[in-house]
Amino acid sequence: MAPRLRPQSAEAVAQARAALVGDPTDKAALRLLTKHYLAVLSQQAPGGAVEVRVPPYAAVQCIPGTSHTRGTPPAVVETDAATWIALASGELAWEQATEEGRISASGERSDLSAYLPL
Repeated sequence: MAPRLRPQSAEAVAQARAALVGDPTDKAALRLLTKHYLAVLSQQAPGGAVEVRVPPYAAVQCIPGTSHTRGTPPAVVETDAATWIALASGELAWEQATEEGRISASGERSDLSAYLPL
């Protein structure tokens, strides 16, 4: 079983955000913020109806409803790290990201706009 993601300290988040200002491709900062915001989402919307994937960094199951244990989950949301961080922090709206094709979302409950920003 994979270890659960945990939110990072405010200081670590601030440092990672500052690192991205200097270098938007900083992999350590992208990884930390991606995992942080996925952990926050899974705490604020616990469940197993939706799997949110941000390759190559992490994935979580969240949102109450139907859950799964094997195979493809009933709903999947996938995006890149920069888009996920922008959505989670309120810098990008769900509608805009979907219109621009920055999110792949399928299945019931895959619209995360009610949960964002975090």
